Amino acid sequence: MATTSLHQSTAESATTVEIQQPSDPLPNFLNSVKLKYVKLGYHYLMRHLVTLLFLPLIAITAVHASQLNIDEIGKLYLHLQYNFIAVMALSGVAVLGSTVYLMSRPRHVYLVDYSCYRPPENLKVKFDVFMERSKLHGGFNESALEFQRKILERSGLGEETYLPPALHSVPPVPSMAAAREEAEQVMFGALDNLFKSTNLDPRDIGILVVNCSLFNPTPSLSSIIVNKYKLRGNIKTFNLGGMGCSAGVIAVDLAKDMLQVHRNSYAVVVSMENITQNWYFGNKKSMLIPNCLFRVGCAAVLLSNKSTDKRRAKYKLLHVVRTHRGSDDTAFNCVYQEEDDAGKVGVSLSKDLMAIAGGALKANITTLGPLVLPISEQLLFFGTLIARKLTDSKLKPYIPDFKLAFDHFCIHAGGRAVIDELEKNLQLSEEHVEPSRMTLYRFGNTSSSSIWYELAYTEAKGRMKKGNRVWQIAFGSGFKCNSAVWEAIRTVNPSDSNPWADCIHKFPVEICV
Repeated sequence: MATTSLHQSTAESATTVEIQQPSDPLPNFLNSVKLKYVKLGYHYLMRHLVTLLFLPLIAITAVHASQLNIDEIGKLYLHLQYNFIAVMALSGVAVLGSTVYLMSRPRHVYLVDYSCYRPPENLKVKFDVFMERSKLHGGFNESALEFQRKILERSGLGEETYLPPALHSVPPVPSMAAAREEAEQVMFGALDNLFKSTNLDPRDIGILVVNCSLFNPTPSLSSIIVNKYKLRGNIKTFNLGGMGCSAGVIAVDLAKDMLQVHRNSYAVVVSMENITQNWYFGNKKSMLIPNCLFRVGCAAVLLSNKSTDKRRAKYKLLHVVRTHRGSDDTAFNCVYQEEDDAGKVGVSLSKDLMAIAGGALKANITTLGPLVLPISEQLLFFGTLIARKLTDSKLKPYIPDFKLAFDHFCIHAGGRAVIDELEKNLQLSEEHVEPSRMTLYRFGNTSSSSIWYELAYTEAKGRMKKGNRVWQIAFGSGFKCNSAVWEAIRTVNPSDSNPWADCIHKFPVEICV
C-alpha cells in the first residue's frame, strides 16, 4: 500500500492526515518522474547559459591557436608592430577605463560583527505576572484586561520575554529618568559586548547611526553614546526617530552611503526601541496590542569599508531596497501614535495593517527580485505575465521562488500574523521561518533589532555556511517595507556572546496557539 501524507496548517492548529491509496497494478511512471529535478536542471541551464554558449567559441579558438606554427606566430607579431600606434591607443584606453572603473565603483561594505543585548533574568515577565500587574494598575477595565489576555495567548510570545525595570514596579513608574536608564542599559550592554568581541577601540569609529522610534531625548541617544565611550570629536553621528520597526535597515542603508564617501572607516549602527515611556494605560483596544507584543531588545552592528577587514568579517552587504507607501493615506495612518478619548497616548494599529503590509512587500520584492533572482525565475515570471496579457486568461501569476536566491530569511518578528503571511505568500518552509518564530517566542517584538536576533539564532544553530545569502525583511510605520541582503564571507560558528548561547539547545519549541 502506498501512503500519502497531507499536511494542513491553519491559524488555530496543525493537523496531519494519512490517506491510504491502493497499489497500482503497474508502476505509475508519471508519478515516478522527479519533476523537481527537471526544474533544478532548468535553473542550472539558465544560470550557466552564457558559459555554455561561449564554450563552442572557446573550443574553436583553442583548436585554431593550437594549429599555429612558428612562422604564423611571427607574422602575427610583425602585424602588431606595424600597428603600434593603434595597439598603444587601445592599451591606453583600456588602462584609463580600468582606472575610472576602479575609482568609481561602489566600495564593499562588510559586517565585521554584531551584538544583541540579552537582559538580566530579573526582567523576565510571565503571562500571569503581566496580567497581575495590569490588574493592580487599576487603569484597565475588565474588557481591556480580557482583550490583553487573549492577545498574549495568541501572540506567539513565550514566558521568558523582558520588560524594563520601570514596568516591573507596582505601580509602574514610566519617568524620563527611567526611560534614560532603559536606553543606557540596552545600548551600553550591546556595545560593550561588540567592542569586546571585535577588539575595537571606540575612538576608531568614524560613523555612528542610532535608531529609536519613540524615545528621542535631548541630548540625543547618539550623543549619550559619544559621551559614554568618549568618541572622537569629528565623528559623524545620526539619530533616527519615528521610523518604526524597519528603521534598522534604514540605519544600515545610511551607514552604507556614508561608507561610500569616507574611506577606511568604521560605522556602528545601534537599533533599539524604548518601552518605559510608551506603555499605554488606556482601554482602546487597537492601542493595547503593542503592550502585549513589544519587549526589551537592542542590537549593535559594526560595518567597515576596509579591504583588510574582509578576512575577519562575517558578511558582505549586497543590496538594500527600501519601499515607502506614505503617499497613501490608509497606509500612512495604519500605525499611528495619538491620544485616545481620555487623553492617554499610545500607538494605534489599524485593522488594515496586514493588507497594507502585503502591498508594501509586493512593491519591495518587485524591485528586489531582478537584483537577486536567477535569470531562470525572471524568465518564468515575465513569460507568465506576457501569456496572461496576450491570452487574457485566468492563468495564475507565477510567484518567483525566492528560496533559489536566499538560504536564510530573517522576517521581522512583529507578530505571529506577519510571519504566517510571509511564510504563505513566499512559499517558505517551517525551517525558513523558524528564526522569526523563535525570536518572537523568546524575546518578543524587539522592533528594529528583531532581525538581528533572528540572524543570531541561525548562527547559534550552526546553519550559516560560506556563500549563504540572507534576506532581512522589516516593516515599519509610514508605511514602509525594507530589505537588506547579506552574503556570508565565511562559515559562521556559534559564539559565547550570542544571545541564544545559553538556551539554543531548547529550540525550536512547539508553539500552541
